[in-house]
Amino acid sequence: MKKISSLIGVILLCSVITAQNVFQNIPNRKTTTLNGKWHYIVDVYESGYYNYRYEPRDQKEHPTNEAIFLNLKPNDRSDLHEYDFDYSPTMYVPGDWNSQDEKLFYYEGTVWYRKTFDYHKNKETNRVFLNFGAANYRTDVYMNGKKLGFHEGGFTPFYFEVTNLLKEKDNYVVVKVDNKRKKEAVPTLNTDWWNYGGITRDVDLIETESTFIADYSVQLQKSNANLIEGFINLDGESKANQQVTLSIPELKINQTVTTDDNGWVSFNIKAKKINYWSPENPKLYAVKLTYNNQTLDDKIGFRTIEVKGSDILINNKSVFLRGISIHEENPLDGRRAYCKEDAELLLGWAKEMGCNFVRLAHYPHNEHMLRLADEMGIMVWEENPVYWTIPFDNHDTYLLAEKQLKEVMIRDKNRASVIIWSMANETPRSDVRLEFLKNLAATAREIDNTRLISAALEKNRVKGKENTLGIDDPFMDYVDIISFNEYVGWYDGLPDKCKRVHWEIDYSKPVFISEFGGGALQGLHGDRLDRWSEEYQEDLYIKNIEMLRQIPQLRGMSPWILTDFRSPRRMRPVIQDGWNRKGLISEKGTKKKAFFVLQEYYKEMMEKWGK
Repeated sequence: MKKISSLIGVILLCSVITAQNVFQNIPNRKTTTLNGKWHYIVDVYESGYYNYRYEPRDQKEHPTNEAIFLNLKPNDRSDLHEYDFDYSPTMYVPGDWNSQDEKLFYYEGTVWYRKTFDYHKNKETNRVFLNFGAANYRTDVYMNGKKLGFHEGGFTPFYFEVTNLLKEKDNYVVVKVDNKRKKEAVPTLNTDWWNYGGITRDVDLIETESTFIADYSVQLQKSNANLIEGFINLDGESKANQQVTLSIPELKINQTVTTDDNGWVSFNIKAKKINYWSPENPKLYAVKLTYNNQTLDDKIGFRTIEVKGSDILINNKSVFLRGISIHEENPLDGRRAYCKEDAELLLGWAKEMGCNFVRLAHYPHNEHMLRLADEMGIMVWEENPVYWTIPFDNHDTYLLAEKQLKEVMIRDKNRASVIIWSMANETPRSDVRLEFLKNLAATAREIDNTRLISAALEKNRVKGKENTLGIDDPFMDYVDIISFNEYVGWYDGLPDKCKRVHWEIDYSKPVFISEFGGGALQGLHGDRLDRWSEEYQEDLYIKNIEMLRQIPQLRGMSPWILTDFRSPRRMRPVIQDGWNRKGLISEKGTKKKAFFVLQEYYKEMMEKWGK
C-alpha cells in the first residue's frame, strides 16, 4: 500500500506548471458546472501564444496586448488589440469543435476558449479547484490572467487549485487547446479515428473544506474474497493524525482509522455475506467516507477477477466475455460522446446485442461509461492510447504513456466493471517496444494487483505450415489474457479462407479476440462476395465465428466495432465518405445483418456459459 501511495503522490504533488491529477469521485462532490457556451477564437498561427520571435508570451514578464490569455479590453479608441472574446462566436462545452463549426470540421491546431463567471464560496476557509474531465490534446489553462499550468493527453482528467485567484465577481478562465498530432505524442501521428479537438468533457469548480478526502480505494483483496482493503488519503494542512470513518451500512461495516503524517491510511476489514457484483447481479453497495463532518458517498461493487489456466474467473465462476469494441463517439450526431445519455445509447446497444463485456478502444473513455457499466453489469476493458507507431525508443513518449495510464487507473480504480487494463493496440514487435510495454505492465501491476493485464496484439502465420495461424509475441509472457486482432476475410483473404485456417496457440492462458470484422454500408445489398454489402459482412461474421470456435482456450471476443465511426483515413466516395464502415450499426442507428449474427452467437454462449 505504501508503494501505491508514493506513485499517486508523484501525480498529486507535481509542480504548478503541470496539471494535478486526479480528483476522485467528482459526481458526488460539491461542484459548480462551467459547462455551457464558451467564446472561442481560432488561432491557426498561434499568434496569441507566440510573439514574432516565436517566444511564448506566457513566459514573458510583461506580455503584450496580443497575449490572448490576458483577455484584455481596449482602454480607449486608440488601443491596439487584435482579438476580442466578447465579439467572438460561442460553442458548447463539453464538446468537440469539429462537429460544432463546419469551418473546423478537419481543423487541427489551436483554439482559445473563454468563460466568465461569478463565484461565492460557502465558507471563507474553503478551497476551490478547477477540474477538466478531458481536453484534446495539449491544454494550457489561465485564470484571471495567471497561468495555472498545462496538461498533455486527450482522454484523462486534470485539475488546478484556484482558491487564491478566485474572486466573487468577474472571474474569467482562458483555455488554449491544441489537438495537432505529433510523432512523439500518445497517441502518435497515425491513427484510424477522428482527432476531435476541444474541451470534450465536463468542466467543474469543486469546492472542498480546507482539509478533505482527496483519494481513496475500496475493493476486495486479491487473495481473500471476504476482506475489503484499500486506503484513504487526505489533502490539506491538517491531514496528519486525523480520524476518517469508512461505512458500508448493508455489510454492517463502520470503521474509524487514523491517518499518518502524510494524510494517508490503509485498512483491511473482514466482511461477511458479501453479495458479489457480476453481470448477472450488478450489486453496488453504498459506501460512505466521513472526515470532520464531511461525507463522500460512492456506490461500489465487490467481485474477484482472476485467471486459472485458460479460464477467466469472476467470483470463482468461469465466464465467456461476450464483447464488442466501442469508440467514444455518438454516431447519430457525428461527434465525440461525453454525457450520460451517450453512454446509455452505446451501452444499451451493446446490451441488446447480448454483451456482458465491452472493449473501450483505443483510449480512456469518459467516466459516465464506467459508472453506467457498473450499474448495468457490463465488464470493461480500458485501454491506454499506445497505438500503432508510437516511438518506443523515446523516453519522453514513455513518460506520457505511463502518465496517462496512471491517470485512468486512479480515476477508475473503484469501478467493479473494470476487469482489464490494456497496455496497447497493434504495436510492431521489437526489443525497445517490448521494454516499453513491460514497464507499463509493471507500473499497472504496482498500482493495482487485482485486475488483469492485456494488450491487443497481432496474429501471425506459423512458419512452415500453410494456413496455420498463431501468435508469436514475447509480450504474451507478461499478460494475463492473450488478446489479438485478426481480420481473416477482410484484410487477409476472403471469408471462405476461414474454412481453411488452423490455429496454434501453445499457451495455457485465456485467449481473447480483441478485433475481427469487415466493412459494410448499411442498406447496400448484394451477393456474399460483393465487398461493402451487408451480405459480405454477414458472411464474414458467420465464417469467423465458426473458425474461432476451434481455439480451445477461447474465452471471449470484442469484434470491431459497435457502430460506424468517423475516420479521415476512410476516403472512398459513396461507400465511406469519411466513415469507417466496420460498425454493426450505421451512423443513423440502423442495425446491419451482421448485428443479428453476433446476437445469435451470444445467445448460444449465454446458454453454455451463463449470463
